[in-house]
Amino acid sequence: MSTLKHPSGCACGIDTHAHVVPENFPAYVGSRLPSDWPSMAAAQPCHRSVMISGKVYRTVSDKCWDTGKRLQDLPGMGLALQVVSPMPELLSYWMEAEPAQQLLRFLNEQIAGMVAESGGALAGLGAVPLQDMDLAIRELEHVVQVLGFPGVEIGSNINGVAIGAPAFDPFFEACERLGAAVFVHAIRPAGMDRLVGPPALQQVLAYPGDVGLAAASAITSNLLVRRPKLRIAFSHGGGTLASLLPRLQQGAGVFPALQDTLLQSPVEQARRFFYDTLVFDTPTLRHLVGSFGGSQLMLGTDYPFNFHDRTPVERVEAAGFDADTAAALVHRNAERFLGLSKGIA
Repeated sequence: MSTLKHPSGCACGIDTHAHVVPENFPAYVGSRLPSDWPSMAAAQPCHRSVMISGKVYRTVSDKCWDTGKRLQDLPGMGLALQVVSPMPELLSYWMEAEPAQQLLRFLNEQIAGMVAESGGALAGLGAVPLQDMDLAIRELEHVVQVLGFPGVEIGSNINGVAIGAPAFDPFFEACERLGAAVFVHAIRPAGMDRLVGPPALQQVLAYPGDVGLAAASAITSNLLVRRPKLRIAFSHGGGTLASLLPRLQQGAGVFPALQDTLLQSPVEQARRFFYDTLVFDTPTLRHLVGSFGGSQLMLGTDYPFNFHDRTPVERVEAAGFDADTAAALVHRNAERFLGLSKGIA
């Protein structure tokens, strides 16, 4: 398999959006097994089915947990580093907080093991039980200070509550204090009742809508005005935010209440967030760079699920950016987001 290279000549891409599912889940050690505690069931060769509440949630390949197989794929994608985080459904915000913390501690330790095994080719984003602020901050500290992860993955909503809600400000304050990057991924999105078609439309259509609303809530709550050192990124190119942003900007000049609420213009705030490039379309990628700036986009693939971008570096090259912008998208912006002290060679 040939190694893809970006315009500066190095195979140094950083994929900020890739997922992990463990080969097995532990038996619950508490007094009462939660009904939504996940388990694994056998499936076709090299695959297993994630079972939640007695039903198959998704059948996944062994690349979700097999570090060696994952590493074999990285050079062909033009990647030097892949940042892995839990499959979003495993964030388990709907579970009681204590068992959720136990499950997420297990997942975080599994990711740490994969990172250690990878020889520097993987980095981890941990998970925290945001349904309980004290437990979430405690797990955040473990993820950053003990496991050495650059940050965490969180959902676009926590049991239907937008991430911009005041209840989550202590968590973002802790992320800012610890220097932890935050990657926002769609989870249990709004609008499922409006979709006509198979369940896969949740990922195809509903995910971008929920990410866009999450990013908008971060703007209307002035999150980065209040937390200026926070590094926060939105998956799937920010979802619908690029389309919502002109309306939000215009609305800020029309509605006095909105104007009073916003401490900085929506466009200025949006251009301080990070976003991945996972939009599957070259004109859309160029539009995102125009909307948010060439300094704010980073590679994202959704590896190793079937619905992932297999040629992330090629997509950046095909967009016709100048060499500096292409290099920024391929690895430099991710280095800033992750707080890496040294660039990828």
